Parts: sequence; structure tokens; C-alpha cells
Amino acid sequence: MEKKIKVLVWNEFRHEKQNEKIKKIYPDGMHAVISKHLNSQGDIKASLACLDEPEHGLTEKVLEQTDVLIWWGHGAHHEVKDEIVARVHRRVLEGMGIVCLHSAHFSKIFKVLMGTSCVLNWRDGGKERIWTIEPSHPIAEGIPEYFELPETEMYGERFDIPTPEKVIFISWYPGGEVFRSGCVWERGHGRIFYFSPGHETFPIYYDKNILKIITNGVRWAAPRIIKKQECKNVPPIEK
Repeated sequence: MEKKIKVLVWNEFRHEKQNEKIKKIYPDGMHAVISKHLNSQGDIKASLACLDEPEHGLTEKVLEQTDVLIWWGHGAHHEVKDEIVARVHRRVLEGMGIVCLHSAHFSKIFKVLMGTSCVLNWRDGGKERIWTIEPSHPIAEGIPEYFELPETEMYGERFDIPTPEKVIFISWYPGGEVFRSGCVWERGHGRIFYFSPGHETFPIYYDKNILKIITNGVRWAAPRIIKKQECKNVPPIEK
């Protein structure tokens, strides 16, 4: 039986409790919607964690058992304890994948991984057209040349990040703004995928293309380190 990718979907889970509009869209939280979709895939097993759990739900034991961590944060970045950030950072360097969504661009863990301010331009409302500019990348598998979100929050350049190893998606807005909305990097043995769509006041995480991209991102970011015990049958090097 093929081993499933173990995913932990982390969310502040504050907006859904405090804002009635958002609660109607995501009554059990954005992380629950994402997790439900991931668990419908045959090769992924997803669980949930949130800010207000002990150690933010990110204990040593939990992280050791996590292949890919999905992170959504917005209004409480400052409440995430530095020792937990260091713990997640270490796991990424060891090989755990991480997928940072929307306003997680300003999370402590993303800024540590990038080493830059990660600031960007933004404004409320409007349509977003997401262009697939690297269609051969695994994260873009099954995604059309472009698709649109009818309502979103505009994120625009300049986005203060290190030059991505690949820019997979670029977003365009009616105001003329553009944004590198899907980018990947590697740090240590770990893979990082940042994907910007996902403002909490719109039902973006129900969109089939958004869910497909997140699923592809999980599969791409999953660890690929070959363990020593898996190398038993490698023939010796001929002298």
C-alpha cells in the first residue's frame, strides 16, 4: 500500500469566529475546507491545527510526523511564538515541505525562510485573472492557461521576496496591477510554495482550480529524501 502524504493544515482560525460574514462562508474554518478536499484524494491524509491550541498545534511530535505544512495567517502573526517558528524552520530545513497561502506572506515563518521584508502592495476588492506561465511545472498540472476569481483582494508588485526559483502563476487585476502569485523556492532539504489567492471574505477555497493548485503544491513539496534503509540494493561503485 502506497504511503500517504501527511499534511497539517494550519490556520489562525480567528476571522471565522469573530466575523459573521466570514463564518457563513467558512463555518468550520478555511483550514477545514482545504483539509476536506485533500482528504478526498487517495494519496493524502490531512489534519488540522490552529493558533489557539497549546504550542499552536505545532508540537515537536506533530511536526516530526508532518510531510507538508500548509500555513494561513493574517491578523495574529505577532502572536506566533518565536520558539515555534524556529521549530518549523528547522523542520523545513530537514525536508518538510511548506505551502504558505495568501497573507501568510507576512507570517514570521515565511519571512524567516525568505530573509526579506515580504511587503507588497494591496487594495480591497476586484476581479483577479491568474495566468499559468509555467504549464510544465507539477504544480500547474491540470490548470488552464488562465482562470478568474470574480472577487478577491488585490496583491500587487513590488513583492519584496528573493528571486523565486520558479514563478508558476502571475495574477492580473483590472486596475493594471500584476503580481507573482505562485512562486517556489528550496531551503535546505525543504520545498516552499507561496500561493497568494485566499482572502478570507470571499469563498476562494471552494474554487476547483485553487484547490487543485494547493493539492499539486502539496504533492510537489512532499519530502523526497531517500532514507539509508531504502538504499540496501544499490550496487557498489566499480573501481
